[in-house]
Amino acid sequence: MIDGSLHIAPARAPRAGFQPERLLVIDPLSRRFGDYAIAELPKLLGRGDVLVVNDAATLPASLRVDEELELRLVAARSDGAFEAVTLGAGDYRIPTEQRGAPRQLGEGDRLRLGDDLAARVVHVDPAEPRYVRLRFESHGAALFSALYRHGRPIQYAYLAEPLALWEVQTRYASRPWSFEMPSAGRPLTFESLFELERRGAVVTYVTHAAGVSSTGSAALDARLPLPERFEIPEATVSAIARARGVGGRVIAAGTSVTRALEGRASDSGQLLAGTGETALRLGPSCEPCVVDGLLTGLHEPGTSHFELLEAFAPRPLLLRALEHAARTGYLQHELGDSCLILAGALLEGLAA
Repeated sequence: MIDGSLHIAPARAPRAGFQPERLLVIDPLSRRFGDYAIAELPKLLGRGDVLVVNDAATLPASLRVDEELELRLVAARSDGAFEAVTLGAGDYRIPTEQRGAPRQLGEGDRLRLGDDLAARVVHVDPAEPRYVRLRFESHGAALFSALYRHGRPIQYAYLAEPLALWEVQTRYASRPWSFEMPSAGRPLTFESLFELERRGAVVTYVTHAAGVSSTGSAALDARLPLPERFEIPEATVSAIARARGVGGRVIAAGTSVTRALEGRASDSGQLLAGTGETALRLGPSCEPCVVDGLLTGLHEPGTSHFELLEAFAPRPLLLRALEHAARTGYLQHELGDSCLILAGALLEGLAA
């Protein structure tokens, strides 16, 4: 919110259909913006362009120890352990930052999370005791079966009803890596993806373990995003190289895709296939070298997500566009309307 004047209402429930969702297109080249429907996305991309999606499925990352303690998984480590944050009493109706302080856990504590699911605390962050590392007693398929029986998707306080697990998946979700929904891809239908390819664009993917947006601790929130793992296939690197060769543009469906691509390129000096971790924080000082445009959700100024958008468009243009969105009834947050920031994307006659 800026001077108390800008407020975009949140979407409070999943919509019955996907096509009615709106798409605010912001063109940093012309300094203009326009109103579209998400179904019109294929018309805004051209032959040679590449849309990169995050195909990570969303885990049921919220686990109850008891009425006074909730665990939220936030990252998976290469050694099989998980990072987690603890929250106190309350449920999804209470904003994360307003939840009661959780009881402090110590190394060696055993947590019973279900009749066939238990974990032991193996590390407590010395600077933030709510940030812990867990090692589950079960492994492989047995662990994931138990997680899906006893866990729930992370919820949001602005929603009217709790989300079911299927409501936080994209249509093309694959491996269960994400801890919160990679929501930028949520409104993309197979029809729209097929239409993109029919028009000459390429749709490809990365797998990125999208982390949590809020931990309940201001000190820990300041450290977000925490390191997140990713995998970039060779086919995606090749598709991006071909796009560069023909003057095409690379559009990331979400900041998780952007962090994977830009984090990989910044680490190695070039975009290479493979796996890794990134804690890259996008913002006005970050100049993307791989991604040309961003498909994402709407979030008000003053939020960390708004700061991410400043890597792709100047702040004054973003403020004008979001003031328009607030006036004209766009909806924000994970289940809200979408925004495309891409130079040269506007169709004639539909820009403001």
